[in-house]
Amino acid sequence: MTETPRTRVGATPAGRRQLRRALATAAVDLFAANGYEATTIDDIAAAAGVGRRTFFRYFDSKDDVLFANHDEIVAEMEQVFETADPARDPIEVATAAVSLVLESYAAELDVSLKRFTLTRTVPSLRDKEVATVDRYQRVLARYLQDRFAAAGDEAATLRAAVAAAAIAAANNHVLRRWLRSGGREDIEAAATEAFTLVADAFRTTGGKPSAEAEPGTVVAVLSTATPLHEVVTRIGAALREAESR
Repeated sequence: MTETPRTRVGATPAGRRQLRRALATAAVDLFAANGYEATTIDDIAAAAGVGRRTFFRYFDSKDDVLFANHDEIVAEMEQVFETADPARDPIEVATAAVSLVLESYAAELDVSLKRFTLTRTVPSLRDKEVATVDRYQRVLARYLQDRFAAAGDEAATLRAAVAAAAIAAANNHVLRRWLRSGGREDIEAAATEAFTLVADAFRTTGGKPSAEAEPGTVVAVLSTATPLHEVVTRIGAALREAESR
């Protein structure tokens, strides 16, 4: 009897995702148990049941493995933008897309909590996290700029940059509060509240900017301790005031 050849795990897209996550889970567990510096790439590969060469097919360094699903989330966000109803408010589309980040954290609570601890104590991982958040924000800004420009907003670049920053800030606020609670808070309710604040502050009539809007710059000076709702409210009020001039 001839045996059917076994398919290698990494030979399919689903298999590759599975392997990336296995490596990420192994890395997080080893970092938490033995320390980041003491854990080697060989340790991670062995714990995931693969060789060193396989590790390097997926990641350039052990810093990268902690954010294994980053590229997947970006691709999913871009898919949300591509398939969104053109009549839907762009801010609502953007907040729906960035919610994928929260969903990915909530789906893997144990990994998320360990990663949170690591990024607060290992400078290189904290830098990697900052770069990850920056990429999400740039993806949001590109989408919003295209939508605002298509609606005839002469200040599309400025509005998109400010709106993307506010959405990213809301996302980070909800995520960090949830992580500090040990995952006990209702992340969906918190996200709805935060993103509603952003949408209310930046929403424009019929998805289009005011006909009297003039391009300009909005400068807000706020303390880092200022609550999120106040940050969003004040930025939104400043933008509406600028549009009414």
